[in-house]
Amino acid sequence: MIIIKGLSKAFDTPDGKVYALRNINLQIEAGDIFGIIGFSGAGKSTLIRCLNRLEEPDSGSIQIGDQEITSLDKRQLREARKHIGMIFQHFNLFDSKTVFENIAFPLEVAGLPKYRIKERVEQLLELVELTEKTNAHPSQLSGGQKQRVGIARALANNPAVLLSDEATSALDPKTTYAILELLQNINRKLNLTIVLITHEMDVLRRICNQVAVIEDGEITEMGSVKDLFANPQTDTTRLFVQSDYELQHNNYVI
Repeated sequence: MIIIKGLSKAFDTPDGKVYALRNINLQIEAGDIFGIIGFSGAGKSTLIRCLNRLEEPDSGSIQIGDQEITSLDKRQLREARKHIGMIFQHFNLFDSKTVFENIAFPLEVAGLPKYRIKERVEQLLELVELTEKTNAHPSQLSGGQKQRVGIARALANNPAVLLSDEATSALDPKTTYAILELLQNINRKLNLTIVLITHEMDVLRRICNQVAVIEDGEITEMGSVKDLFANPQTDTTRLFVQSDYELQHNNYVI
């Protein structure tokens, strides 16, 4: 379970402090696929980056399982991050490394022996259906294949939580659906908690169970995806639902 209480984060700018997050309170059940949706600049990426302290919160607490992430020192945080996988919109792969080497990297950092690394990487390549690309470099892969490598790398240390920061935003619709299906499969097989940041309602509809809507750094609505689509409570959520409806019916204006 992930419990977030009173989380706030501000950034200093030439015009003064700008609050990216204001008093965020969330509870995410273990094994859930939880979506966080918002427009650009709403604070959703800052929120997910606070969960593993890639961004340091100004106040509040984050508990993942039995660990309070916000109270850990640097050494403890390095250890905790091994169990919090993260996948990114733009893949963040090493261009000079092969697929095998990209996935193996966090295992090498963790100090695993070579035979264990080889065994684990082969398991992950099979899981993400990339066994035939073991020796390929990122430049030889499609966008979807690159994201599969990113997912495999995020799973290398057997995390309990997987954070997805707009992981499908750079992909075409067909590839997006394949990646979402893979995430669902991983969730079922590994009983992994997935926190998924997106600005696409279709992503929520396809794989998320619960959702929080964030606007100007605040949670404005929260509940099941079904309820959100059926009865949106805020103008922002209604706009998302309306835009999604128009997209599904090919009724949008270019």
